Amino acid sequence: MNNSDLITINDAIKWASDYTNKSVTISNINYLIQYALIEKIIRNGIIYISKNELKKYYDKNKREINWKEKLGEDLNWKLSFDNLKEIDTTKHVHRIHPYKGKFIPQLVNYFIDDNVDEFKKEVYFKKDDIILDPFCGSGTTLVQANELGINAIGIDISNFNTIISNSKISCIDLGKLEIILKELIEQLENYVKINYKFEFELNEKLLDFNNKYFDKVSYKKNIRENKIDSKIYGKEKEKEFLIVYDNLIKKYNIKLNNDEDGSFIKKWFIPSIIDELNFMNNLIKNIDDKNIKNIIKVILSRTMRSCRATTHSDLGTLLKPVVTTYYCRKHYKICKPLFSILKWWKTYYKDTIKRLYTFNSLRTNTKQLCITGDSRNIDIFNVLKNIDYDFYELLNNRKINGIFTSPPYIGLIDYHEQHAYAYDLFGFTRNDDLEIGSLSKGQSLNAKNKYIDDISKVLINSKKYMIDDYNIFIVANDKYNLYTKIAEKSNMKIVNTFKRPVLNRVEKDQSEYSEIIFHLKEL
Repeated sequence: MNNSDLITINDAIKWASDYTNKSVTISNINYLIQYALIEKIIRNGIIYISKNELKKYYDKNKREINWKEKLGEDLNWKLSFDNLKEIDTTKHVHRIHPYKGKFIPQLVNYFIDDNVDEFKKEVYFKKDDIILDPFCGSGTTLVQANELGINAIGIDISNFNTIISNSKISCIDLGKLEIILKELIEQLENYVKINYKFEFELNEKLLDFNNKYFDKVSYKKNIRENKIDSKIYGKEKEKEFLIVYDNLIKKYNIKLNNDEDGSFIKKWFIPSIIDELNFMNNLIKNIDDKNIKNIIKVILSRTMRSCRATTHSDLGTLLKPVVTTYYCRKHYKICKPLFSILKWWKTYYKDTIKRLYTFNSLRTNTKQLCITGDSRNIDIFNVLKNIDYDFYELLNNRKINGIFTSPPYIGLIDYHEQHAYAYDLFGFTRNDDLEIGSLSKGQSLNAKNKYIDDISKVLINSKKYMIDDYNIFIVANDKYNLYTKIAEKSNMKIVNTFKRPVLNRVEKDQSEYSEIIFHLKEL
């Protein structure tokens, strides 16, 4: 290292303050040294650091600095997991089905793994403990608990959420699953009724049109340089190709709309798609193995979601049915609706098999199970006794060590509605009225008070099954400051809070956003 590059701690404070245009303290510099973010060099008993290394750190961490200016210095950037790629946060079974509002597996690991961070002062759980997630969602806590050798119970009011969670952690005969899936794909290929001449001609004309008017390189370059207004240009070309599309629909007598009966499926799916979905669902009903049947339902649901009659940019939040070709803001070209599930079924069944095999290689010999029920009053012992007696005995002898969960954020999501298509197709019972803090219940004063009461009831009920010295971790965006009252009402105290930046949000709004992990214990 070049000696001329070395500066003392005091010089580093002054340089960093000037460079970042904010007050950098000795604590800030010591933090960087302590966590090996920059190297310290000792010469003649004096600590030096590299100015170049310090500059690289601040250049790299400008995002952290900006976010802390907006959200506060108490932001725990370590919990941003900004070093991870999407492939890490959606690893193996975590991506077998889309789900709004789930946390990333690394966040679970940080709090339940006894060896995840050498600088973490406390260990909250250890191998073979039992953890509860009373708002199980898509089962992230259960999956990570298995990976870490910890037993876990999940509870969810949604029947379909329970199926998603259990499909991820159930022991499935993957060889048998592959055989059944191959049989299903053969039957689907033989059944598909969409007119291939129509599809071929539509795809051919669409390809020619997009190559002519939406060249991948020059079109985006012209948008960046403001030579083209994509909204105006896209709308013009959308209308132009729509004439071609309408002529093909008439030529091949393709049916685009259903007879309305008020169902989600009839509103959001083209008739040929519905026909294929019903065909596959009837085949699935004949499968004897419950675990295999459920994982195949999850694959079909994932397929179904991608085949809704909407634009690619509106898949997350449906706006209105689209059964024509359209200018796609996501792909910068003219896109078309789907007329068959075949392509996505093939893609997702292969992807699911691959993810299940990956998770199997990491699986530990511990127990995890999600049960459908209301966490405010469910008798966990009694329900578990009838489903998995061995797990019941383990729980009865040892009790639950704590909770890691993320309750619904008040007034943001209707959890049953996000999978309405699956409820319609499979005929699952819906428990919308029992959802806590749903979008439909709003964020009024009454809704907030009801939310406080409901979350408190969940915690009070959960305590019946936990050890005395439990640890509870709740991930929440508490912008209405409800959790102090929740803790009080549950006879608990908040012993610590961890404020984390949420960097990779599904929503289009990518502004600075944080959530709190509350650590609660008995009062």
